[in-house]
Amino acid sequence: MKMEKRSLKNIKKLTVMALLILATSGCKDYLDVVPDGLATIDHAFTNRHEAEKFLHKCYSYTFSRAHAGGVAVANIMFTGGDEMWTYRETYDLDSPWKIALGEQNVSRPYVNFWDGDKHGSNFWQAIRECNIFLENIKDERKVLDLLPEDRKRWIGEVEFLKAYFHFCLLRMYGPIPIMDKAIPIGESPETMRVKRMPVDEVVNYISNLLDEAATKLPDGIVNVTTEAGRISRTTVLTLKTKLWVMAASPLFNGNQDYNNFKNKDGQLLFNANYDQSKWEKAVEAGKLAIEAAEAGNHKLYYFSDFGYKLSDSTTYQMNTRGAVTEKWNSELIWGLTNHSETVIGDIQNANLAGQIDSRITTPVDYTSYLSVTMRMAELFYTDNGVPINEDLDYDYAGRFEVKAATVADRFNIVPGYRTAKLNFNRENRFYGSIAFDGAKWFMANAPGATDEQTALYVRGKNGQPSGKLRDMYYNVTGYWAKKLVNWRFQQIGIGTQKYSTEKYPRPEMRLADLYLLYAEACNETDKREEAIRYLDMIRTRAGLKGVVESWTNHSRNPGKPNTKEGLRAIIMQERGIELAFEGHRIWDLRRWKTAETLQNQPVRGWNYLGSTEIDYYRVRTLHNMTFNAPRDYFWPIRESNLQTNPNLVQNPGW
Repeated sequence: MKMEKRSLKNIKKLTVMALLILATSGCKDYLDVVPDGLATIDHAFTNRHEAEKFLHKCYSYTFSRAHAGGVAVANIMFTGGDEMWTYRETYDLDSPWKIALGEQNVSRPYVNFWDGDKHGSNFWQAIRECNIFLENIKDERKVLDLLPEDRKRWIGEVEFLKAYFHFCLLRMYGPIPIMDKAIPIGESPETMRVKRMPVDEVVNYISNLLDEAATKLPDGIVNVTTEAGRISRTTVLTLKTKLWVMAASPLFNGNQDYNNFKNKDGQLLFNANYDQSKWEKAVEAGKLAIEAAEAGNHKLYYFSDFGYKLSDSTTYQMNTRGAVTEKWNSELIWGLTNHSETVIGDIQNANLAGQIDSRITTPVDYTSYLSVTMRMAELFYTDNGVPINEDLDYDYAGRFEVKAATVADRFNIVPGYRTAKLNFNRENRFYGSIAFDGAKWFMANAPGATDEQTALYVRGKNGQPSGKLRDMYYNVTGYWAKKLVNWRFQQIGIGTQKYSTEKYPRPEMRLADLYLLYAEACNETDKREEAIRYLDMIRTRAGLKGVVESWTNHSRNPGKPNTKEGLRAIIMQERGIELAFEGHRIWDLRRWKTAETLQNQPVRGWNYLGSTEIDYYRVRTLHNMTFNAPRDYFWPIRESNLQTNPNLVQNPGW
C-alpha cells in the first residue's frame, strides 16, 4: 500500500500544516495553531509542546477539506451528487463534478482518499500518523511534562480520529484493510501487502475503537474560547450512531449485489444476509449520543438576535441559516476550522447571488460558482409541511407557471415581482436555504434592520445583476444555496474590496443530523412514536406542524406516517431538506441504494440564458446523469495499487 512504502525520510519528517484561523473576536480555536518548523518522530514526543504539534497534525486530515492549495468548491459534498451543479470545467472544480458527470475511472480516480489525489487527502497516511501518535503517547516514559488527564484526553481524541478515517474510507470504498498498528520500516514485503477485511469486521472494529475513545472524553466542549473544534464524547457517540445507521442500511445490510465479492483467498467481504440487530445497535448508539449531547448542553439552534424587526417567517428562516453558519452555536457537535472552506472567496462567495444589494453598482466577483438543482428546489415541503406532489392545496401541475408576488409574500418575494409558482407557498426552510429570481435575501445590513426592506433581493435573469453578466460567475439553474452564506456577509462593491464576511466552522456533525439518524433507527425497529417525536422537534424549529397533523390535514396520503415504509420515506425527505447542501445527501443516497434511481435522471434548472420572463422560465436540462449500479456505489481503487499489492481486490464493476 502506498502509505506503507514511504521513505524513511517521509516517515520521520511530518510537515505540520498551518491551520487556518477563524475570524473570531477574542477567540483562539484549539486547532488554530501555526507550529514552527518540522517535527520528527525522534523529537515529537520529548515534551508537551512538540507532542501537541503531532496532535494537531492528526486533526488536520478531515473529509470536508479540499486538497492542499485547492479551493473549497472542489469538494465531493457539493458537486459530486445531485444537489448542486456548476457552469464550467476547470481544475478547481473538475474532480468531484466529473464523478457527477459519470466520468470516474480506475487509472487515476477522482477524489481519491486512498492515495491522496485529485482533490482527496491520503487517509491511510492520516491513520498511520494516528497510530504513531497513539503508540508514543501511550508510553508514559515519553512526554513527561504531560498531565495524566491531558494524556488520557489526547488518546481519546486520536482514537476517535483513527476511527473517523476508517469510517470515511469504509463509506467510500466498502470493505477496507484495518490498520490498527503502524507497520514498522523494514518489515517484509508480504507484511506490507495487507488485504481488505469483511465489512462487518470493519464496522465492529470502528465501533469498538469509538467505545474506547468515549470513555476518555468530556460530554461537550466547555470553553469554546480555547477548545473550539476539539472532539467530545458527544462527537464520538454521534459518529458511532452514523456508523451503525450506515451499517444497517440497504447498501451494507443484506445487499445481494455483492454476494460474490471475495478476497483472492475466497474470504467473503459482504454478508448478504439481512441483520435486524444492526438497527437495534443504531438505536442504542443514538440514545447514548443524545444523552451525551444533553449533558454537553447541545440544543437545537434558534435565532436570538432580536435587535432586528423580523417577521415570524424570517425568524424561522434564520433558524435554518444560523444552525449552519452561526459559529460555535449550541447545535454544533463537531465544527471544522482547519480547511479551506473558511477562506474568503470560497463557500460563501460560491453560493452568493451576485450583487443582491441594489444599493451598490459594482459587480461582485467570485459569486455563483455553485447552483442548486431544481430537484432540490422541488424537494422542500409546501407551507403545509408535506411534499409538493402530495399537498391537497398545492398546484403541483402548474408549478412551472409564473405569477406575481403580493404584499402577503413580501418576506419571501419582492411584491409585484413575477416568478415561478414553484417558489410560492413553500415552507420556511425553503426560503432559508434557497434563493431564486425575485427572492428576498435578508442580511444584517438590511435597511432599517428589518425584513420589510426591498434593497436585498435576487434579480437572476440573463443580464440582470444576479444573472449571467459575463463568461464566469453565474448561476446555471436559477437557484442559490442561501443557507451557506452567513447573514453578516456584506457586499461592498467599492475599490478592490468587493465584500466582507463572517467566517464559520463547517458543521461536520450537528444535533439535527443526530436526531434524524436516531429517528430513522427508531422507525426501523418499530418505535414510530419515538421517531416522530424527534422529527417533530426539527419541524417545530422550522415553523411546521407535526408529522401526523400535517399529513392528516393536508396530504393526499394521510396514513403515510402510520407505516414503517411511509415514515421511512418521510424521514428520507426530512434528511434531504434539513441537511441540504451540508454534505450528507451524497452518502444517504448511496446507503439507501436510491442513487441508482435519483442519479439516473436529468439535472434541471431554469433557462439562465433567458433575459425575458418567457425565455427564462423554461425548464432546461443541463445534463442527463448516469449512475451505474452496483459499480458506482463505491469508489474504484487505483489500478497501480492492485499491481503493487496483489492481495488487494478491486471493487465490483471496476
